[in-house]
Amino acid sequence: MSTTSAFPADKTASGHVDVLIVGAGLSGIGAACHLQTDAPGTSYAIVEARGASGGTWDLFRYPGVRSDSDMFTLGFPFRPWTGSESIVGGEKILNYVRETAAEYGVDERITYHSRVVGADWSSGDARWTVTVEQTETRERSQRTCGFLYLCSGYYRYDEGYTPPWAGLSDFAGQLVHPQQWPEDLDLTGKRVVVIGSGATAVTLVPALAQTADQVTMLQRSPSFFLSMPLHDPVDGLLRKVLPQRQAYAAIRWKNIRISTAVYQLCRKYPARMRKVLRDGAVKLLPAGYDVDTHFNPAYNPWDQRMCMVPDGDFFRAISSGKADVVTDRVEAFTETGIQLASGAHLRADVIVAATGLNLLPLGGIGLTVDGETVSVPERVAYQGMMLEGVPNLAFAIGYTNNSWNLKVDLVSAYVSRLLRFMAERGYASVTPRLPSDGMPTSPFIDMTSGYFERARHLLPRQGERAPWRLRQHYFKDAGLFRGPLDEENLAFRPASALAQTAP
Repeated sequence: MSTTSAFPADKTASGHVDVLIVGAGLSGIGAACHLQTDAPGTSYAIVEARGASGGTWDLFRYPGVRSDSDMFTLGFPFRPWTGSESIVGGEKILNYVRETAAEYGVDERITYHSRVVGADWSSGDARWTVTVEQTETRERSQRTCGFLYLCSGYYRYDEGYTPPWAGLSDFAGQLVHPQQWPEDLDLTGKRVVVIGSGATAVTLVPALAQTADQVTMLQRSPSFFLSMPLHDPVDGLLRKVLPQRQAYAAIRWKNIRISTAVYQLCRKYPARMRKVLRDGAVKLLPAGYDVDTHFNPAYNPWDQRMCMVPDGDFFRAISSGKADVVTDRVEAFTETGIQLASGAHLRADVIVAATGLNLLPLGGIGLTVDGETVSVPERVAYQGMMLEGVPNLAFAIGYTNNSWNLKVDLVSAYVSRLLRFMAERGYASVTPRLPSDGMPTSPFIDMTSGYFERARHLLPRQGERAPWRLRQHYFKDAGLFRGPLDEENLAFRPASALAQTAP
């Protein structure tokens, strides 16, 4: 059944919509699909800074690019993943996202080369005036919306993080970053050094080892690795005995349970899980391999994001002799490679800086509320998706300890339900309000990964209790998102109040 929008009509502004979605990646496409099915009658549009949809999965083109989450949890709950593989390559994920957009007609609502650079909220009009820059011409224009939904992720698309290495200009070979992978880069017969130990580096090493002469992963400190099956036999059995949608739901539920249990065990019994993960690496590596130097981190499991290895491909590359791991620090770049702090030297023809991301919370968009600048680090996040004191705005940031889309889908479904509730009650705005007695706060993300540590000063805060703090636990968070709408911490303003305050 359709609902009538509660947002004030704007007959003069060009391109006014009830909801403006920023970003046409996995999050933005899912948000649009939810709006269509969960809040019918809500008008929306999507603006995308790049020239194509797909977000991360269109941007990253490096060899072997894949998700480190299984497709049954990374996929949308409303559109089953039909492939047999659990961990899949970036191209297949991109096709899945675009096929979903086409099936729901979302692709017809996207405007490309349109970067949102600012958004100004007017309480008197109960709407956002959004400044959009055309990326090819730098021409700026404005459009209005009743609700602004930021689905642009949390990192910069135009550049990755490159540490300030000494002697970088001395290197005579080629330095590349995974975010700007050259299409014509031929590694045949080359010596390659991949700097980094995260998911990107772990993905690159086995892929590059197929063509390069030798691949070395240079890490400052080790990461935890967990090997998982590319094809889960339980999944195959469920597909045989259940209809497609039921099988997808069952596999999704199973995988969420398993990933949640692994995380909880790591946090509750770090010493035991360290041994389990270490023993797993020992089984997949050559006899006598120095596991404690290269695969036994100083931090506890899940203090930083864990690297998932499908069918142990990373360990197989090492066992083949085509790849190796060096744990050391970069002293300086030289003409022929990298001088290490230990005094050793790594020769390289190509160096890959898989050194992480530069975070860009809320897409770097400048926000004002009634003329006052919003300082994001000074705000507390409501349910990890809204900012206290900022009306009619939500943002989609996924889990750091589980599949990204598990949380993002909860947020998108909640936003759609919230908008429908507002339409039915005649509300024009909704604003999260902190309890009058306040509460202690802590960092928005408590992981110690480098890219989070570098950006803590840019991120909002979180409170000590729900709904101002999420538990990073899907089933507990799902209860919060799917429960009754919170009229204690959310302040709703009726549309009728606008007419009463208008001059």
